[in-house]
Parts: sequence; structure tokens; C-alpha cells
Amino acid sequence: MNLLSAENLSKNYADRWLFRELNFGLQQGQRVALVGINGSGKTTLLRILAGLEPPDSGEVSVRKDIRVSFLGQQPVFDESLNVEQTIFASQNDTLAAIRDYEHVVNDPNHSSADLQRVMELMDTYNAWDYDAQVKQILGRLGILGDLLERPVNKLSGGQRKRVALARVLIEEPDVLILDEPTNHLDLATIEWLENRLASPSLTLLMVTHDRYFLDKVANEIVELDQGRVHRYQGNYSYFVEKKAEREQMETVEVEKARNLLRKELEWMRRQPQARGTKQKARIDAFYETQEKAKGRIKGPEMELSVKTTRQGGKIIEVEHLHKQFGGKVVLDDFSYVFKKKDRIGLIGPNGAGKSTLLNMLTGKLTPDSGVVDAGQTTVFGYYTQTELEFDPNQRVIDIVKEVAEVVEMADGSQVTASQFLQHFQFPPAQQYTLVSKLSGGEKRRLQLLRVLIKNPNFLILDEPTNDLDIITLNILEDFLLNFQGCLIIVSHDRYFMDALVEQVFALEPGGKIRQFPGNYTDYREWQKDQDAETAARPPKATVSAAPVAVPPTPVAAPATKRKATFAEKKEYENLEKEIEQLENLKQELIEKLNSGTGSHQELADWAAQLKRTDHDLDTKGERWLELAEFV
Repeated sequence: MNLLSAENLSKNYADRWLFRELNFGLQQGQRVALVGINGSGKTTLLRILAGLEPPDSGEVSVRKDIRVSFLGQQPVFDESLNVEQTIFASQNDTLAAIRDYEHVVNDPNHSSADLQRVMELMDTYNAWDYDAQVKQILGRLGILGDLLERPVNKLSGGQRKRVALARVLIEEPDVLILDEPTNHLDLATIEWLENRLASPSLTLLMVTHDRYFLDKVANEIVELDQGRVHRYQGNYSYFVEKKAEREQMETVEVEKARNLLRKELEWMRRQPQARGTKQKARIDAFYETQEKAKGRIKGPEMELSVKTTRQGGKIIEVEHLHKQFGGKVVLDDFSYVFKKKDRIGLIGPNGAGKSTLLNMLTGKLTPDSGVVDAGQTTVFGYYTQTELEFDPNQRVIDIVKEVAEVVEMADGSQVTASQFLQHFQFPPAQQYTLVSKLSGGEKRRLQLLRVLIKNPNFLILDEPTNDLDIITLNILEDFLLNFQGCLIIVSHDRYFMDALVEQVFALEPGGKIRQFPGNYTDYREWQKDQDAETAARPPKATVSAAPVAVPPTPVAAPATKRKATFAEKKEYENLEKEIEQLENLKQELIEKLNSGTGSHQELADWAAQLKRTDHDLDTKGERWLELAEFV
């Protein structure tokens, strides 16, 4: 039985039907991903199903006592509340018990009767375990300490999204509806979220462009295509395979219908007013064939490789770059000489300084010290997270023609602005639409085209996948694979990064940048290996097995081994004990953080202590290895 059902839904927007007489149902345990091109009506459908927007016709029904929570791309809050009040504003008995408990225990003047009352409430609603889960969610999303007291009207866009996500996860609804949940999250948080949402007990409907996320979380894909729904019982990889088969079959059917239509059209032209039953049936069949013939035929993909501006010997040389804000070091002593066809993925937690580095490379921000020396022939194309404000009365094609009416390709051929738009999913009819009638994703796609059409030879893309549909992402990937200049990408889309980057710049604590050869998945595997090695590092030397006998090889006499001093022997023994104690402390801290039993401040303190412990382990471990050479 469906928890949520939609019958005969229709919605018209800007004189265009997004969908007509659409039927949809969501059952317990289904984790459904809704896919389709920008402007196909995905967000509108989610809002209608969540009860936030009415359909033009049709009905949405939710089973009795079923709670539905919705996460939108632009969260809406009561701007008079702070973060903590916003997260716990839901009408939920368990949350109310936790609110009362936190209020009483944080009041230094609380009475024993009040404490007894709220503890009984916590027992009644089994809220102790729930409280631990709440703290774990807040800790994972970085909503700790002073941030809980901050007014929501003072939050950044990314912080608002994380607060909204925390709220819907904490509500534990029967049905969860998420619109682009991975936007504004860093990569580590996305990995945590996908593990949480992949639970078999969860009922979920989502829109996301993150293909790894889709593969891990979704067990069904629903495609919204030209107002019709196509369902695929599987994850994203299964969908890609079956969609190709469906499109091939549809192409064959459309071609058959068009061939038949040509013959029937001749008969219709010769046909006098039909009187007989057979003639009327044939006329009805003609109109049915005519509708089929209007279907799309998927033609061969046009491969675009834009000619880049000639790049000289010097591209960008960076020497000892340093930047800090308010005493916090964002970038420390970074040097790098960019080379032709560099393909770099820039990663790091939110607020680590990725956009700061990009702005210094492009001259939008001045470093505190150090030099950024760009070559005379270096031409930047910079796609930022900030949305451009287009003139709403301009047409789509006019926006592109402002930059270039003709684009020169790598092979010397030329493509018109209209052809370029068409390649990026703007059909000719839509090119003459006013910008004000475009969806958010379509406007971002238009902004991206304005950057690409300038023929840059150094392309910087800061979160280019936000708000783009999967079809556009595939087109963009193909375009960038053929791009002949330098490329820097900041993206939380792991699939996109893996497909395009050959080197990772990882921003680490203290403003350092680790340069790693390989793509994002290569880097994460290396990072996991490093973590495993650190966890498995022995606190003291162990006796190894007897070595296998090897035939002696004549070698020069070794230098006399230096003997350890008494102080060094003592230091060595003490280090063994200290390393063992630190390993135990690290394990305790990890268990505390995973349990979520501490207060918000305790969680923050434990995380900071774990960081210091790791640093101490590295330092003492290196010294222990040095002393082991001669003790």
C-alpha cells in the first residue's frame, strides 16, 4: 500500500505543460530518485507531493498518520529564530521532551522536581537514544557550539542548507522528500549522508545530480521526460543501461510512424468526407500515427571541442602564497608552477579556503604575501558559485550573443551561438524564450555557457554541478575531456571529479595544500590506507620472525653503529609508554564521538582533542623510529 499517492497530476508553467495526468506512488522502503533535464518539472513535482504547491488538476493523498518532511534547495525558516530553535521547532513529542530536558539541565537554578519531571518524560518517549542520535547528526553537519545560538538570518547559504538538512533528519518522518540534498555539503559529509540514507527502512523521494550518491542510495529511478514518467527498478547504473535501450526502441517506433504517416497523408489528401465506419477508423488511426511521429529521434551526439586561446610557455607561477582572515591562516606557503593541460581537483572542508585560492589565482583577491605571476597569454574562464543577474527581458540567445555570435572549434570549423546552445540542451524554440521564464538550473546552465564560449585557456569551475541535471553534466564532461587548456575544478560531485581530474590539491589544517597524483577516489583510498596505518601502528617494538637466510654478498664494511646514551634509552622507553597511552586515548575519543552521548560543547572538545592526539602520535612515532635505529 502506498504511503503517498498522486493521481492525474497536471501542471502548466509559463504556457508550457510540465506534466499532464501524471500518476505516482511511494511505498514503504522505496528510495526513489527523480531524474530529468532542467526545467522538466522535478522540483515542482516534489513541492506538489510535499503539499507546498497546488497542482492545476489531480490529487495527492497521504496515508493517515504518515508524516512527510521536505528539504528544498532554498530552505525557508522563521527568520526570528536562532539555529537551535529552528532545528527543534517540529511538533514532535520526543523532540519536545528533549527540549524540556535541555532547558532544565542548562538552568543553574532548576529544582529537583523539575529535573525529575523531565527525566520521566525522557523515559516515557524513549528519548535518551534519540538524543544521542540528534547530537551525532548535529556533530556530523558541523552544527556545534556558537553556531547553535546564531540567528538563522545571519547564516550563509551553505549553513542554511545544513541546518535544514539537520532538521528533516532529526524529525525522523515516515517519508523524506529531498531536493538536491548534497548541494553545499563537503565531500566527507556527503559520504556520511549517503550511508545514512541507504537504510533499508527509509522511505525516500529525492532529486540529486550526484551519480555516486544515486548509485549508493536509490533503489528505483523515476525519469520525468516530456511530461511522462518512466520507472526503472534499480540504481543509477541500471537506469543508464535501460534508458539507452528504451530510447533505441522509441527511435525505431518513431521512424516507423513517420514512414507510415507519409503514406497515410497521401490517402488523407485524396479522401473525401468520410462516411463509412472503416474510413473513420482509418482517419482515427491516422491522427494516432501523427502523434507518434512527433516523438524525438535521438541523433548522433555533436562533439564540441572549442579552440582555446594560444597558451605561451608561462601559464601561472605561484610562489610562497600566504593568506589569513581574522588571525586564521587559510593558505600557508603554497608554491606551484602550472603546466599545460593540468587537470586539478581542489578539495577541502567548507570554509577551508578553496574559493580564496581561486580568487587569488585570478587576481580578484590579493595575498598577504607571496606572488601569483600569470603569463601574458593566459586567459581565464571563471565560473563562480555566485549567480549572475540576467536582464529578465532578454532572450536566451541574446545572452550568449553578447559574448560571441560564432564560436571557433579546435578543428578550425565554426559553430553558431544557436548551435552551441542546442548542444547544451537549449532547443531552438527555447532560445527565443525570455530569461525570466527559465528554471534555476537553466539559468545556471546559461551562465556556464557564457564562460565556455569565451575560448579561455585556463578554466576554473567552482561547483559547476550545482543545479545542473545529469544529462547536462554528461555533456559538460565530454566538453571538458576535449578541453586543451588548464582546468581547476572545485566540486562535491565525486563522479564528475573522477572523470576529469588527474591531480588533487587537498587543503589541510593550517592552510597547507597536499598535492596528490590521481583522481578523487584514488586520494580517498590513499587517505583510508593512511588512517588504517595510523590506527594499526604498534605502540612498541615487536619481535619479528627469524629472517630467511640469504647468500652473503660482498659489501663494504658498515660504519660502526652509534650506541645510545642513557638519556636516549630512557626517552625510548618513555615513548613506548606514551604512544600506547595515546593510542588508547584516541580509541576512547573515537568511541565517544561515534556514540553521540556528549553535549554539543563536549562533542566539539572531543573532536579538537582527537586532532591534537593524532598530531602527538605522529610526532612521537617519528621520534621513536629515530631512536629505534641505535637503541
